[in-house]
Amino acid sequence: MAFGSKIKVATPIVEMDGDEMTRIMWQMVKDKLLLPYLDMKIDYYDLHVKHRDATNDQVTIDAAQAIKKYGVGVKCATITPNEDRVREYSLKKAWDSPNATIRGLLDGTVFRKPISTGNIRPVVSTWKKPIIIGRHAYGDVYSNREIYAPGAGTAELVFTPADGTTPTRRIIQELTGPGIIQGMHNTDASMASFARACFTYALDQKTDLWFSAKDTISKTYDGRFRDIFAAEYAACWREKFAAAGIEYFYTLIDDAVARIMKHEGGLLWALKNYDGDVMSDMIASANGSLAMMTSVLVSPQGHFEYEAAHGTVQKHYYQHLQGQETSSNAMALIFAWTGGLRKRGELDGTPAVVNFADQLEAAAIETVEAGIMTGDLLAVAAPAPGNRKVNTAAFIDAIADTLQKNCDG
Repeated sequence: MAFGSKIKVATPIVEMDGDEMTRIMWQMVKDKLLLPYLDMKIDYYDLHVKHRDATNDQVTIDAAQAIKKYGVGVKCATITPNEDRVREYSLKKAWDSPNATIRGLLDGTVFRKPISTGNIRPVVSTWKKPIIIGRHAYGDVYSNREIYAPGAGTAELVFTPADGTTPTRRIIQELTGPGIIQGMHNTDASMASFARACFTYALDQKTDLWFSAKDTISKTYDGRFRDIFAAEYAACWREKFAAAGIEYFYTLIDDAVARIMKHEGGLLWALKNYDGDVMSDMIASANGSLAMMTSVLVSPQGHFEYEAAHGTVQKHYYQHLQGQETSSNAMALIFAWTGGLRKRGELDGTPAVVNFADQLEAAAIETVEAGIMTGDLLAVAAPAPGNRKVNTAAFIDAIADTLQKNCDG
């Protein structure tokens, strides 16, 4: 379908630039796949680790506030610095994860779905349909507090009520020597919005919903998640699910992992924050690559943040700096932009923008199915005479050629 003149995107999109190899690919995607076709206003935030450091991470907070203002943001992959990264980039401190900061300010749920192509089958042979991850995007280890105890002492958990009543205290452990202590939290309001988001998404997609945790061990923390999901289902969703021919199922996370490996797929798997982080990477890798996964944060207020679900491709970046050729997969970056553009078009009532997003995704998938792919995909694609590995820029160029061909046709 020909696009003709540039398509106008009516409302600004919040763009959050990133780090290392993904930053380089991000610019290629904009220059070769977006800007030739779109007239769009960008509210730009540079989340490069050095700029976050220079602004004392205020830029990350500003980006989240901009998403609240405009409703839709797209985010490149970013570094969460450890001590090695602090030294490498001469940072003031090991700043928090930008994703955790943004998710904490927006709340909501992250939905991650594999990007499927006809020539790349999941390595788990029983999977015939996509397994979607619904990841709670609040609390847990991502906003924890940790202490290193240098010697013997008492580790306590204390809650001091705001109304002045007697604090609740629990001894965690009587330490006889050095050790570590960690505290995590969640809120009823966030857990309830997580449950509602998952039930809403499952009903919209007409797919079964699983939720799994470890309430046999974490009787209060995980047990509260279980109870809130159960109450939400009984109060609002049981009849709707029955009418749609889908079901809600709770089980322990270890049981869910065992079941998922033998399931045909076609379900939404809801998980707590850390569990969802780990399992979404497993699902993505099993479907070909960490770059073959879409990711969107949906807030209770109707704000949307689309991102690449993988890291900054550090190894390839170092190779790039040394002048070596890389073969980095830009699919997740492309689909972050298409997801944001599609939602922007839906909210603005501009079907041409939605159509462009559809066309770009189709061109990316068509390119891979034609056998033109990066090294991560070539290793798992079905053997075919036309299969060939291309470098980072050539892969994006090939998608651009396919898109242009389809537009001209």
